[in-house]
Amino acid sequence: MEKQKKTNPGISEENENRFGEIRKQFDETDRQLVSCLNQRAKLSIEMGKIKAAVNDTVFKAAREKELLQTLVKKNPGPLPEDHLLAVYREILSSSRRLQQPREVAYLGPEGTFSYFAGVEYLGYSMEFRPKSNFNDVFHAVAAKEAELGIIPLENSLQGSVGQCLDLFLKYNLYIQSEVFSKISHTLLSNETTLSEVETIYSHHQPLEQCATWLRTHLPQAKIIPMESTAAAAKQIAGLKRCAAIGHIKLGEMLGLGVLARNIEDLPDNWTRFVIIGRSFPKGESHDKTSILFTLPDKSGALVGVLNLLAERKINMKKLESRPMRSEKWQYVFFTDVECDLSRPEYSDLVKELATSCHSLRILGSYPSGPYLDGL
Repeated sequence: MEKQKKTNPGISEENENRFGEIRKQFDETDRQLVSCLNQRAKLSIEMGKIKAAVNDTVFKAAREKELLQTLVKKNPGPLPEDHLLAVYREILSSSRRLQQPREVAYLGPEGTFSYFAGVEYLGYSMEFRPKSNFNDVFHAVAAKEAELGIIPLENSLQGSVGQCLDLFLKYNLYIQSEVFSKISHTLLSNETTLSEVETIYSHHQPLEQCATWLRTHLPQAKIIPMESTAAAAKQIAGLKRCAAIGHIKLGEMLGLGVLARNIEDLPDNWTRFVIIGRSFPKGESHDKTSILFTLPDKSGALVGVLNLLAERKINMKKLESRPMRSEKWQYVFFTDVECDLSRPEYSDLVKELATSCHSLRILGSYPSGPYLDGL
């Protein structure tokens, strides 16, 4: 009887047999994974019903952070930590969607850095809805058109996003969690060489952050600002001799080639995004609190507030003042502190702060966010 022909002539018969065994083990392992994932999905649906009955929130950042940390500790390898986290972020994303199929609002269109930060942190299973401006993001959450929103709060190079801070004065929403997203700029185009590029489109911030690179490599190119990086990439999708600056995944979405990667002038560029929702976040692993407050018009008012925190050895990560548009020459202060002010042991401190301030509002206590650079 004629021997069966080898599927790969370059591999020994022993390895060919082992390949076959491994493929069978893959199939069996995948079958078990699918079974376990569906079992987890059933539990998620049941959990969703319980939460709905008591009007509990589905997204719990502290619980998810604790789960991911536990999984990393228990991971024996050889699966790398970042691979494990990427897989489980999608599992958690699916779990949230099964429990409560609600939307996430973000500054669109699809393909902006806000979109990719949301996808990387909350997972592709969530339904992301683009909005035309930050006010619309806040409004969508406040009006229950979306369960959550994702907004940029500050950039490591350019400071706070003042418009988003101001909107916390207009809408009674809370910070649920935070995530730090690496901002790396890519030159996208239909062309294959830099010499073919005559016009460059992008949002004004990437254009500013890549100014030195552009002057060095494309000094003659015409620069055209756009409302977003995603809009810029869509603008050039059918054009020749043009390029856009944006997220590398934006090129994959639109079928654009990559002419140059990491073209930002300063490479250590991070944006802090926060997830906003309607309810105050609950959890046991919160280690950060955001506050806004106004002060009485008297000498030493700000020092008094700072001393209350210092006396309890509470570290302040940020303090910023913004003009109150409703009252001229009046200011509102935003601060982040390293503690969970919602815990009972801080109730007296909160009362003292409220007494010392003209007005005080806690925007949320939540777990400190991860630094994600996986896309």
